[in-house]
Amino acid sequence: MTVMQGALAMSEEDLTLPCRTDPELFFAEDPADVELAKSLCLECPLRKACLAGALERKEPWGVWGGELFVRGVIVPRKRPRGRPRKNPLPDGAGV
Repeated sequence: MTVMQGALAMSEEDLTLPCRTDPELFFAEDPADVELAKSLCLECPLRKACLAGALERKEPWGVWGGELFVRGVIVPRKRPRGRPRKNPLPDGAGV
């Protein structure tokens, strides 16, 4: 059985997974929402299959299997929009 066939053979229980009940969260623009989506994947029983399927399909965007894909590459964090600071804030400043 391929990953795709396994995804199609989902039970009703699978339909209650966070990615099924709030799919927009897994394609969010806000970095805090992306981190929330990734955290919801941690206990998911389909996490490994989801990540394997995303890699197989070369997903361009979104959170899949607890990982963030940006332009088809897994990245650790989503940067907020806008230019980065020229001079970083000292530790603890601006929090």
